[in-house]
Amino acid sequence: MGDIININSIHDYNEFLGIETLNPLVTFIDFKDVKVLKHKKKLYGFYGIYLKEKIHGKLTYGRSQYDYQEGTLVFVAPGQVAGIDDGGETPNPEGYCLLFHPDLLRGTSLAKKMKEYTFFSYEVNEALHMSERERQTIFNCFTEIEEELHHRIDKHSRSIITSNIEVLLNHCLRFYDRQFATREAINRDVLTRFEELMTGYFDSDKPEQIGLPSVAWCADQLHFSANYFGDLVKKETGKSAIEYIHLTVINRVKDLLASTNKTVSEIAYEVGFQYPHHLSRMFKKVAGCTPNEYRSAI
Repeated sequence: MGDIININSIHDYNEFLGIETLNPLVTFIDFKDVKVLKHKKKLYGFYGIYLKEKIHGKLTYGRSQYDYQEGTLVFVAPGQVAGIDDGGETPNPEGYCLLFHPDLLRGTSLAKKMKEYTFFSYEVNEALHMSERERQTIFNCFTEIEEELHHRIDKHSRSIITSNIEVLLNHCLRFYDRQFATREAINRDVLTRFEELMTGYFDSDKPEQIGLPSVAWCADQLHFSANYFGDLVKKETGKSAIEYIHLTVINRVKDLLASTNKTVSEIAYEVGFQYPHHLSRMFKKVAGCTPNEYRSAI
């Protein structure tokens, strides 16, 4: 228990499960073909999309543990650690996974778009929960890819497979938009907590100690991954999380300009800027004027 195995290639993963490798850069696995699934934490060298119907034990993903629910998709990116860490095994596991190596994407249009699929960096407790209809859509995409994998590899194989993966990922984007929308009440609560976090931050001595709050710091305080938190804020407010933070900073600066005689430099250090001219630059960008111009106008 506790050991992490490196799974760098698609062949490594197939060998771990005891199944045949049809393509060295991509595989689709129906876990019914796996007699026994050994519980191991794995460091991935490729992308993974998991739809698991039955699992025994808690899945460890990064620093978190998660009890799988049926009808959820979990995404893994190269360099991430995931797996069950209890030293056991699951006989006759159920579910599916699509794994593809970054080398499959090199030089393709999909390679340039991968950064748009931020859910690959979500924590596992931010998994995609699907309706039965959505699950069927995902499974149809899996089937298209699986069928292509059983064709002899030729000059068309790569483009056909990557095109189908792109369709699959675009469906996932759509379904995550739906999930954000249906969790509107929960999301509003997160925004309220975010606002309270910002208020508490600037009411403390943290700005002078550690500077301006980062998106990653805010997400960690609210128990989200940075990407999931950023996407949530963007969908709820129309602003990115960093824009929201900057707006909060400038509003605090406006209050200080209006209610105190402190210099712009003093205010800059108080709210967490290392250099006063960085405040002036951000203030101009957000408010459309310099801090001194704002103070003169009020």
